[in-house]
Amino acid sequence: MKYLWIVLAVMGWAASAVAVEEKEQKMNTAIFAGGCFWGLEEAFQNEPGVQEAVSGYTGGSVKNPTYAQVSSGTTGHREAVKVIYDPEQIPYSRLLDIYWRQIDPTDTGGQSVDRGSQYTTAIFYLNEEQRNQAEQSKKKLDASGRFSRPVVTEVLPAAPFYPAEEYHQDYYRKKSCPYEK
Repeated sequence: MKYLWIVLAVMGWAASAVAVEEKEQKMNTAIFAGGCFWGLEEAFQNEPGVQEAVSGYTGGSVKNPTYAQVSSGTTGHREAVKVIYDPEQIPYSRLLDIYWRQIDPTDTGGQSVDRGSQYTTAIFYLNEEQRNQAEQSKKKLDASGRFSRPVVTEVLPAAPFYPAEEYHQDYYRKKSCPYEK
């Protein structure tokens, strides 16, 4: 009888592991750049269906860049957010809608007070479906008449994404700027 309980316990653990793996396989990834990553992270993190939003850097040539390197504007990277989401709960089109509301898609020099190429906007697509949806969404926004200038946000193929330093993660929850001390 003791061995039966052990076998059942192991089988239960194995079934749980399979369920977790299946859930992880159902998750999708999206990457958005839109000025300082702190605001984007918060906007996505609080949406039902979003498992995680990670602040980081993408689009440049330097491997494993630091904040100091990226903020210098010399790496080609942009501050960005990688969004891990369940497409059964929140479709990619909804993520695009959230993104457009967080940025000024007509600003070629950055966002708000954050100026420079590292703060410019871009949607980094991971597959053709994302590319098509992002381009259609951009065209629709541009044609809407909402802006007096053209939408300049780029739609680019995804590049390696490097998570930012820990002190940048979940900044909106921490609310203390580490380099103002």
